[in-house]
Parts: sequence; C-alpha cells; structure tokens
Amino acid sequence: MEGPTAPATGPADDNLVLRAARALAELAPGLRLGRFRLIKTLPVAAGLGGGSSDAAAALRALAHANGMASDDSRLWEAARATGADVSVCLDPRARVMAGTGDRIGPALSMAPLPAVLVNPAVAVATPRVFAGLGLARGAASGYGPSPDPSASAGSDFAAALRRGRNDLQASAEAIAPAISDALAALAAGPGVRLARMSGSGATCFALYEDRGAAARAARAVKAKRPVWWVRATYLR
Repeated sequence: MEGPTAPATGPADDNLVLRAARALAELAPGLRLGRFRLIKTLPVAAGLGGGSSDAAAALRALAHANGMASDDSRLWEAARATGADVSVCLDPRARVMAGTGDRIGPALSMAPLPAVLVNPAVAVATPRVFAGLGLARGAASGYGPSPDPSASAGSDFAAALRRGRNDLQASAEAIAPAISDALAALAAGPGVRLARMSGSGATCFALYEDRGAAARAARAVKAKRPVWWVRATYLR
C-alpha cells in the first residue's frame, strides 16, 4: 500500500450502511430499498474495515435485489462516495491499494494466511490518528509506497510484508499505548512470522506458519490478557 492519504471525510461506521444505500438510490432512480439489520461482531473502531465491509455488503444486497450486475458502474460509484475502503470490499479479496482507496489493484494470488487478530480493548478514532500525521484533509503523506507483495518472487507474502510498514502506527500508539502491548504480545509468541497494526488501529495482527501455530498463539495471548478481543483466523 502507498503511504496514507488523509481522508476527505470520516463518516462513523454505524452510518455507512445507510450512506451506501442512499448513494446508490441517488444514482439509480426507482431502486427498490428495504430494511437493514446490522449485527456487529467486531470491536468498535478496530481498524479492520468492518464498517466499510458492512456498507459493501449492503450494496451487494441491493444490487442482487434489483437485478444489477456486480460490475455496474453505479455500484462502484456509490461505493466510492460512501468511504475510502468500501470499493475494495465489494469484491473482498486481498489487493494492493493506493491513494484514498480509489486505486485498487487486481486480486492477489495467494494461499490463505493463518493469523491472529488482537484488539487490546481500546477504540481509536481514525480522524485522530490521521490528525497525528499533521496532514491537511485530502493531502498525500509523502511517505512513498511500501513494497508490493504481488510483485515478490514466490509465494512468501509474509516476507514481502515484512519489508513494508504501517505509517499510521506511531500516531495510533501515541493515542493508545495499549497497541504497543498488543504488538509485543504477538511478537513474543512462538512461530510468529510477522506482527503489525491493522489500518489505523487499534487491532493488531500476526501471521503464522500454520493454523495450529495461530491457534496456540491465540490461546496464549487470551490466557494472559483475558479482557482483550482475540481471534485466530485466515487472511485471504
């Protein structure tokens, strides 16, 4: 991913589903709408793109209900109007993104990566994290691109990702020092290949060689930090 670009807008997660539906309705007169029931199983303000994924799911549901093709330009325009990460969530596969999320690369060919997600029971507001960079709204960070894992030889994505960075991490850690604790807990576990903060925080993740190692690491972290949100999973 390229260095971050300050978001032009920062809608709250709980507004994104309705924002997406209204954006599509404006672009498609006569669109048949309905009621949405959102059950959130991720921590609030976790830096996992949950709100954007919810909005994209709403757009996919509306497209299906109205007989719209998945590549309908109005669907993608509504996604871009809703939020920076919504477009990539319309077809949720690993990709390289740039800018504010408006430039999306092709889906990456990669095996599922065993991982552990940890949120240290804190919520970090994305606008505050970006404010810590000292950027004007819509301004590019100037940090330059991170290495592109899709261009790496072989299939060792963890090695490619280790050469990258998260430019938002220092700002997020200054707001929520518990992020540093989560990263340290993940990095100390056996079999860890990479530990990083996700998005603008506060959730962190670690990659492992196999599912068993990820499951053992999750149990170890949960035993030491029972109030933290901990999940073993796959990244795809």
